[in-house]
Amino acid sequence: MLDMRPDCARCGVDLPADQGGAFICSLECTYCAECADALDETCPNCGGELLDRPARVGKTLKAHPAVAERRFCE
Repeated sequence: MLDMRPDCARCGVDLPADQGGAFICSLECTYCAECADALDETCPNCGGELLDRPARVGKTLKAHPAVAERRFCE
């Protein structure tokens, strides 16, 4: 199950789990759309492709909330 990290690892902008606009690599590094574009959709940590993160909503979000730990890296 995805961690659903709450922020962009590059700029720190909030990325709510129940909304689109987040991008992840296979290691779950998470970026906003603007940073993913600036990175040419390539994760600077692992070199993997950044893809749209699915939203988690409703009962599923309540049962499996997003993680609270922020992982701003740069």
